[in-house]
Amino acid sequence: MNNHYESRRRGWRRSWSFVAATTGATIGLGNLWKFSYLAGENGGAAFVLAYLICIVVVAMPVMIAEVVLGSRGRSNPVSTMRDVSLEAGASSAWQVIGWLGCIAGLLVLSYYSVIAGWGFAYIGKLLGGEFVAASAQLSGDSFNSLLAAPELLVQWQALFLLIILLVVALGVRRGISAAARLLLPLLFIMLIALAIYSSQVGDFKAAAEFLFKPDFSALSQEALLVALGHAFFTLSIGVGAMMAYGAYVPDQRSITGMVSTVVLMDTLVSILAGLAIFPLVFSLNMAPAMGPGLMFVAMPYGFGNMIYGNYFGALFFLMVSLAAITSGVALLEPATSWLAQQFRWWRPAAAVVMIIVVWLLGLVTIFSFNIWQHIEVFGMSVFNLLDFVTANLLLPIGGVLIALFVGWKMRKEVLRDELYVESPQIFWLWRWLLRYIAAPGVLVVFLWSLYPWLKTQLV
Repeated sequence: MNNHYESRRRGWRRSWSFVAATTGATIGLGNLWKFSYLAGENGGAAFVLAYLICIVVVAMPVMIAEVVLGSRGRSNPVSTMRDVSLEAGASSAWQVIGWLGCIAGLLVLSYYSVIAGWGFAYIGKLLGGEFVAASAQLSGDSFNSLLAAPELLVQWQALFLLIILLVVALGVRRGISAAARLLLPLLFIMLIALAIYSSQVGDFKAAAEFLFKPDFSALSQEALLVALGHAFFTLSIGVGAMMAYGAYVPDQRSITGMVSTVVLMDTLVSILAGLAIFPLVFSLNMAPAMGPGLMFVAMPYGFGNMIYGNYFGALFFLMVSLAAITSGVALLEPATSWLAQQFRWWRPAAAVVMIIVVWLLGLVTIFSFNIWQHIEVFGMSVFNLLDFVTANLLLPIGGVLIALFVGWKMRKEVLRDELYVESPQIFWLWRWLLRYIAAPGVLVVFLWSLYPWLKTQLV
């Protein structure tokens, strides 16, 4: 088909370009913010070990499956699912996987862009010395004052969206690939520098024991499910990004090898982020189980009370912003590629339309922190509702459907051809994990995450 030709012509010529772009797609606030506070809330090293196991046996097989779909379809997620369903002799209803991915990507980006905007704002706050010798109370008040100013939140969100618009509008090679090759090395350099700094000024021994010395008595059943859910979330599965990027993979390359490299780098970033954050937390006698406030309240307070902390704190939030850009690009790409290909639009025009949609949706999140903060839906704020619908409904449903379709509907010959795996044992293991471990595992997370909400609604 013409889509196959176009994706090969405009796609990545080398495996490293795919690896860099896909790693950039997976590295984001989930690694630098969510992983650390989840580890802090769920027992540290025991949680980290459970998370690593879940990454290997659940999340990675599904991620490989989503890239395989993109590689086979060579188009946007919606068209890809239409074509591969037809080839497999399956119902056209499987096309819903593509639609779920595009919609989930836009919804996640709508509130992700707001949080990324906070990162931009905090670069200036740290450089300006706002937190030098500050108290924890002042740090909390500063964050609350930012949330109470919708005009500032709109400006920072717009800046973030403008940057990812420019990257996506430039296309796969000149935009997405070029940005990933530039930003990914910078991200690793800054993260390593911050981990070294934190080890020198903070309590590195306590942080290392917390992250690498498991205490399994602290690991609850709920923590295991949290680890499974985060392993799935951190690899950007179910938002169409892996399918969209898979459409541009070079020929005669091992998808399992490339995805394994991506997963390794993504996990390394999470661990390094923990080594950059927790030494400061323990040196100032802060509780590791601080929840979501760890990044925007505890970290500015921590940096503000360390030597040269305002500069290293600004570097930390610059790193957060760069990571948010690469993952934000991945969230925008599926819907943009669909609009451009479906209606034969000029790619920059399609990107502009989708950015406007995301910006308008983002206003809902911004206002939920201030002028609409009294509004609740099903007992949740508008922001929490968006987060719940995407993370607890759309992403898991998309992941289960991907595992079921690739594992049970696609022919083995087609899968072997796309995976480009020489070892039959590796192929058998991947397909077995996809069928019998990954799909049930994601389904368990989905049902478990719904249970508390359903319970409150039925009481």
